[in-house]
Amino acid sequence: MNRLLRECKYHVVFIPKYRRKALYGELREYLGEIFRDLAKQRESKIVEGYVMGDHVHMLISIPPKYTVSQVMGFIKGKSAIHIVRVYVGKRKNFRGQSFWARGYFVSTVGRDEETIRRYITRQEKEDK
Repeated sequence: MNRLLRECKYHVVFIPKYRRKALYGELREYLGEIFRDLAKQRESKIVEGYVMGDHVHMLISIPPKYTVSQVMGFIKGKSAIHIVRVYVGKRKNFRGQSFWARGYFVSTVGRDEETIRRYITRQEKEDK
C-alpha cells in the first residue's frame, strides 16, 4: 500500500515557444539527459520520454510532496537556461523565458500506464 501512495505518474506534453522545430539533431539527443537530471533533483523520475521535432512527451513519476507544476516549472525553467547557455552561446544571465511556451498538457496515469508508454514511444510514427 505504501508503494502505491508514493507513486504518482503523469503524462506531460509541452512545446517550444512558437512550436519552432528547434528540437532536432544534437539538441534532441541531449534533452533527454537534461530532463532526467533535473527530474532527479526533484526526486522524480522520467519513466518514458520522447522528444519530437516540435514537442516533448514524457511519462513522469513525481512524489506526492511535489506538485506537477513545481516539477514541470523547474524542469522547463532550468532546461531553458541550460539550452540557451550551451547551445545559443549566451553566457549572460538568462532567465530562459523564451525557449519553452507557457503551460503544458498533463494527465494522470492510472492503470493505463502501458498504453501511455506505447503511445509515447510510437509518437513519431503516428505523427508521420
